[in-house]
Amino acid sequence: MRYLTFALGKGRLAHQTLELFEKIGITCEEMKDKDSRKLIFVNEDLKLRFFLAKGPDVPTYVEYGAADIGVVGKDTILEEGRKVHEVLDLGYGKCKMCVCGYKDAAPLLQHHELIRVATKYPNIAKDYFYNTKHQTVEIIKLNGSIELAPIVGLSEVIVDIVETGSTLKENGLEVLEEVCPLSARMIVNPVSMRMENERIKSLLTQLRGQINL
Repeated sequence: MRYLTFALGKGRLAHQTLELFEKIGITCEEMKDKDSRKLIFVNEDLKLRFFLAKGPDVPTYVEYGAADIGVVGKDTILEEGRKVHEVLDLGYGKCKMCVCGYKDAAPLLQHHELIRVATKYPNIAKDYFYNTKHQTVEIIKLNGSIELAPIVGLSEVIVDIVETGSTLKENGLEVLEEVCPLSARMIVNPVSMRMENERIKSLLTQLRGQINL
């Protein structure tokens, strides 16, 4: 039996995923060792391997078959646009992708004005404005604090993830439109889905049982 390999998005997402896996009897004690320098963690009994990766890299590992299965946020799946099967909404890490800005920017969205949009997610922003709203915009890619863009006049609005909205409020900004709901998702390599169909289906059935409790 070959190993099934999982790529988990680093941080809170990986932690919550391992907690969920433990509920269905999948454990990986090695991963709990905070001082471990290992990159690959193995459960020999179940023939499973795990590794942690930066969120945006997870769909890449899965598309190319370096991992059979990945767990990552829906935002990353949409932004990266990799050829993977999204098979399960894990239900945690819930938030929303939104268009945000000062209140007086709202009419610019309604009247389809040519505006500048700052975001860490240019592909999601482009798809939303061009294909959903049919509004031509200039998209500016940023890597740091996106909320800064409208405050210093770089853009009229931003497209960003909103959890509580408190950072927006503190800076006088608000949600103007919701792009899509987000949460942690499980993705599978298309070849693995065929080759390891029974094992993967069994895993999904067990996970669904936990999620729907």
